[in-house]
Amino acid sequence: MRVDAKVEGPRQSMSWLHTWASLVLGWLLYAIFLTGTLSFFQSEISVWMKPETHQSVPSHSQIEQTQVALDYLQKHYPDAGSWMIQLPNSRQTTTELNIRKQGEDLQARRGGERITIDSATGQVIEARETRGGGFLYRFHFELYGLDRIWARWIVGLATMLMLVAIISGIITHKKIFKDFFTFRSGKGQRSWLDAHNATAVFALPFHIIITFSGLLLLMFTLMPWGINQVYESRQQFLQDQRGGTTQQSTARQATTQKTANQESNIPKDNAIGEKAERQQSRENSERPRGEKRGKREQKPSYPAPLTDLKPIIAAVQSEWKDNPIASIQILAPNTSNATIELRALYTDSVVKRGSYSSLKFDGVTGQAINDQANTFNNPSIPMGIYNVVTVLHEARGVDLAIRWLLFFSGIMGTLMVATGLILWCVKRAPQQQKQGYKSFGYRLVEVTNITAIIGLPIACAAYFYANRLIPADLEMRLNWEIRVFFIIWLISFIYAWLRPHRQAWLELLLVATVAYTLLPIVNFMTGGQALWNSIANGQWMIASFDLMAWVLALLCFFSFYKVKKHQGLSPKKNKRVMNTANKEIEA
Repeated sequence: MRVDAKVEGPRQSMSWLHTWASLVLGWLLYAIFLTGTLSFFQSEISVWMKPETHQSVPSHSQIEQTQVALDYLQKHYPDAGSWMIQLPNSRQTTTELNIRKQGEDLQARRGGERITIDSATGQVIEARETRGGGFLYRFHFELYGLDRIWARWIVGLATMLMLVAIISGIITHKKIFKDFFTFRSGKGQRSWLDAHNATAVFALPFHIIITFSGLLLLMFTLMPWGINQVYESRQQFLQDQRGGTTQQSTARQATTQKTANQESNIPKDNAIGEKAERQQSRENSERPRGEKRGKREQKPSYPAPLTDLKPIIAAVQSEWKDNPIASIQILAPNTSNATIELRALYTDSVVKRGSYSSLKFDGVTGQAINDQANTFNNPSIPMGIYNVVTVLHEARGVDLAIRWLLFFSGIMGTLMVATGLILWCVKRAPQQQKQGYKSFGYRLVEVTNITAIIGLPIACAAYFYANRLIPADLEMRLNWEIRVFFIIWLISFIYAWLRPHRQAWLELLLVATVAYTLLPIVNFMTGGQALWNSIANGQWMIASFDLMAWVLALLCFFSFYKVKKHQGLSPKKNKRVMNTANKEIEA
């Protein structure tokens, strides 16, 4: 019911719902959107924040990259229990090694000695300690300093309200698509509404998908009851889910056998029936994580030279074509029991998220090994939908162009939330001027808007600067990087409270502009790769960060220009309002 006692229509009701669903957790939604948008370049941020790795320029040949790693391992760890070689890729400049000792659980997901080497020279690289892009990524859906479960519930609630705000906003605006092509500058409230409509409609499919997929990712936290009724623990459910995707399939293995070694004639075993397969999958899910694949009977081991990996890599590259090799695992190297497993970098499609092609070879003869456990079938329709939306949400396994598209869509979503928060204050500004003073609640919203909308980007920039200015050998320096982030964010709140509203906007926007403009220069001056060199060397994981910083700088400068140009209410109207207020006080 409205104030004038008239019955509200559906659009009026949705307008009320849209306003308050957006405002209640609007600042949290803005933080989630901003850090999530930056997280599209999570790996790029992590690489940028380790300038020691920037000088590693890998060769274009994966055979040469592998040989550099093998030379290092043969020289320093010839008697290891296993070698894991993670080759450089479009989002990684260095070669990552994981060495496990003999007798160590070779199937365990964690453990071993981790070493980073230059992909071209084989020199060990000791990068500085940092959380990198992982901090922003975890803050995106777990906040910081809160219990994980409670944080995910808060983020889940905010995501639900975001979905409500999107749907109610679509219903509220009868001419939403028409208004998209209309922007009236210099019209105060009308201009802010046009900007809000434009940023909302421009990336509307992205907003819906990113919100819905976010809820899907939090599904096990928000709705765990079905899983709890069937499984004893969530871990058992995930193991069963992975095990249910395996099946016996030998077509790809047969092709690789023929290519890798024309003289090999390994019989194919197709004797396992569906019932036995299901039983095996069930048994695997019940085993501990380190025993999931099962332990084969160990044959007597004796020293034996490792086979030449060049023909194996060439055969695999011919088989996988445009899908590069991501990693090479060598079990029991330099022994008669040596096995070599190669894994692809990309899945066959986004539908098969987490299912990577892999091939095994004998480490002595180089012959292909038919391993049925490493082949995958097509997932179910619900699982396929889940995989697609989550891949789009996290931007994993997509090329650089799509990642940039998602980044700009995320900026649109961030601007949509920001303009909505500002619009709330703009609508109520005449009322505040009419009463002659700003109420505490209104002032608090103003200050919080500044702190969230521009204070958070400044805090992110401070996080990057702290990475370069804090001494690399300082103990627990990664914690100080995070502390700088929150300290600067708190300072922006205090500054916005002490300064006049308009001046706070202008000054902080200028600070943000300068901060992001100088980041690529600071990168070059503190040991990182210069932008022109990273582009020339094809190191787009470094260049993408520098370009992202300049995009944010341009956005902040444009906002600074618009705020400086905006004059607010006319002085005549301001004077008339103040005179009316004074007369009321005198009376």
